[in-house]
Formats: sequence, structure tokens, C-alpha cells
Amino acid sequence: MSGRPSGPFRLGDRVQLTGPKGRLHTITLREGGEMHTHHGVLRHADLVGLPDGSVVTGSGGHEYLALRPLLRDFVMSMPRGAAIVYPKDAAQIVAEADVFPGAVVVEAGVGSGALSLWLLRAIGPQGRLVSFERREDFAEVARANVETFVGDTPENWEVVVGDLATALPETLPAASVDRVVLDMLAPWECIDVVADALTPGGVVLCYVATATQLSRVAEYLRGTGLFTDPEASETMVRGWHVEGLAVRPDHRMIAHTGFLIWARRLAPGAVAPEQKRRASKSSYSDEDVELWTPGAVGDREITDKNLRKRVREARRAADAAIEAQRRDGAPDASA
Repeated sequence: MSGRPSGPFRLGDRVQLTGPKGRLHTITLREGGEMHTHHGVLRHADLVGLPDGSVVTGSGGHEYLALRPLLRDFVMSMPRGAAIVYPKDAAQIVAEADVFPGAVVVEAGVGSGALSLWLLRAIGPQGRLVSFERREDFAEVARANVETFVGDTPENWEVVVGDLATALPETLPAASVDRVVLDMLAPWECIDVVADALTPGGVVLCYVATATQLSRVAEYLRGTGLFTDPEASETMVRGWHVEGLAVRPDHRMIAHTGFLIWARRLAPGAVAPEQKRRASKSSYSDEDVELWTPGAVGDREITDKNLRKRVREARRAADAAIEAQRRDGAPDASA
């Protein structure tokens, strides 16, 4: 996978501009383009040819620091069809699932492509990522976002539109997948096909929003008898204000976004040593499942009109990045 490009800014590049008060503006450089704010106008042409990390001045005299976005910056500002996996969780997913260069990885669903970018970077050009998504419009946003950041469609990435439970066995042979990451409402419905696809010792990791989902995934994994005892965690990130002797925690923090739960595939016929634990309630009713709908767990449904707009935005950015890559004719620097 090509990484963040280096060298002078060029048409089609995505540029992050930081103003005097720390306000961020992310633009895609276009022929004749301009960024308008209440402080004046900044022409895109004034950025073309400048090195990364330059300072430019708008018509109103305000200075802006111009940098190519890091991957974490890009995923937080890119067009979204579905909610994204935050960088703090993506980093933990790569770590806890032990995603390594050359790995064969399956993810479902693809959402807006944020996690896809982190996984592609982790597996490197020798790995393979197969992303499953039920909705074609979400898949299109994800494709466009990945193409925007990379400058092309990665050769080792495939997006399959369909239900993982039926499409996975048709796409990949049994025992051929190293890692599976499930970001979906009811991941337990796909655990059986995931178990068939995973190589012995492979990892399945689920990203879920609520404690009730977490509990059900854990009990289902244990009930199959095909995995090690699952582990679970959540990640909270608290920034710090550091200025002279004024050193204190920030008033805001990125707290709960989701739980991670993961386990490893046992060898065929192997039985894990029994772990002693206190008895607990592990049964669920249909009424319990109703509590795990997207609306109930706090996910806001995107309207069709808004989604069509974001698809167009993502596609325009991707087309500009691909055109810039082809016009430049030189490979980007490796990640």
C-alpha cells in the first residue's frame, strides 16, 4: 500500500490547514480552487509546489500551516456513510489481533473505510484484505475514501458486497484466513463461518458498542468450543494540556466508543482446558436482541439524501487523488 505522499504539494493532494487559533481546514487542491473563510481567501495555486510543512498567507493576512494529513487526521475528516472506527480503537485492533505484514485479513462491515486503511497499512503489500459490506452505498464511500488516501485502488484489497455469513465461504477457502475483524450489530451470527475460515491459531476480534453485545459475543464464543477463552477491553484516551507550568488533563477526552473482544481459533479436535468461573446468566430472549438495534445503542441513521451527498464527495476526492497519481507518474513513498 502506498503511504502518505511526500514532496511538494500538487493538484489533487489533500492538505490540512491550521489557522492562528488552531482551527483546522482540510481541502483538496484543485485547478482554480479557493478556500473562503471570514478571514479572506486562500488560493489553492499558492500551495502548489510548496514543501510539506509550509506556512502560507491568505488575502486577509492570516497565516496557515499547511501539512498533508496523517492517516489519523484523514479518517476523522473524510466523508462518512457509516460511523468510523476511531484511531484509538483501530490501533488496539491492530495490536490485539496481531495484524502482521503478509497476513490474510477479513473485515466486516467495511463502513466508511477507516479501519480498512489501518489494516492495509499493517498487512503491507504482501498481505491481503477482503472487506465485506452489506450495503453498496457504504461500500462505494469506503472505496472512494481508500482511493483518495492511497491515490489508487490497492491491488491487495477486495470489497465484497453481501452478507458475510453466506459470502465468506464463497470467497475464501476454509482455514485460509489469519485474522477476522467484525464490526457489526450481531457478530455472533457469523462466528461459525468465521471459525471455518480461520487457520488454527488465527484471531477473531469483534468491535461492539454495548455491554449486552459484549456479553453475548463472549458466551457464543465459549459455547462453540472452537476458540480460546475470549478477552475483552475498551480504550479511553485523555489528552493533556502542557504549557509552561500549566500542566493538567484536558477537560475533554475520547471516552467510550466501543468494546473489543477477541479469541484464537483452536486446532481441529482440540479441547481447551476448562476454566473455573462463577455461574452467570447467559441466556437471551428476542426482547434482549431488540435492545441492540443501531438506534437503541446510539447510532444515528443517515438519510438517503445525505448519504448520496457523501458518496459524491468521496468519489470527487478519490477521482482527484487518482488523477494526481497518474499525472505525477511516480510512486509514493512507502508507509
